[in-house]
Amino acid sequence: MDLDTNNHSVFKLNYHLILVVKYRKKVIDDAISNRLKQIFEDICLNYHITLKEWNHDIDHVHVLLTAKPNTELSKFINAYKSASSRRIKNEFPNMRQQLWKQYFWSQSYCLLTVGGAPLEVVKKYIESQGQKEVR
Repeated sequence: MDLDTNNHSVFKLNYHLILVVKYRKKVIDDAISNRLKQIFEDICLNYHITLKEWNHDIDHVHVLLTAKPNTELSKFINAYKSASSRRIKNEFPNMRQQLWKQYFWSQSYCLLTVGGAPLEVVKKYIESQGQKEVR
């Protein structure tokens, strides 16, 4: 496994982010998804986030990303949702008819950690620490 590093730590932080369109409106096509992805890539630089994978359905997007330990994910997500809502509504005027207020995204989101060993394996490893090996 390749690990990331900074001055004082070694880490691997992978996240699966799911963002849903307000009212589950079916408005995401390839053009809008591509623009949402470009906006994501622009904003993630300021938060030390790396986009690994992006895909969409008609009413939500799935994002695989990596971050650093000091990344404030909730601030990044709010900044992204705010900026992308504003830009999409400006660049795709027909969106204003389908989503009548300033919002593009639902207020909620799903953020999951991914990768690494299963929890049971980590739990057993931690439980075994400090025990002497019997030879």
